[in-house]
Amino acid sequence: MLYWALVFLIVAIIAGVLGFAGVATAAAGIAKILFYIFLIVFLITLIMSLGRRGRTGI
Repeated sequence: MLYWALVFLIVAIIAGVLGFAGVATAAAGIAKILFYIFLIVFLITLIMSLGRRGRTGI
């Protein structure tokens, strides 16, 4: 448990340094693009899963 607390502390410090340095704007743009890509992939796999389940009857 202490290990994970230290890991999150280090991640928070790095995020704070990058946020105050102005890198956050570029990272936010990349994060928005990745969000929409993964949302589309999720919806495609969800639709394929529902379609497959209906055909096999399992």
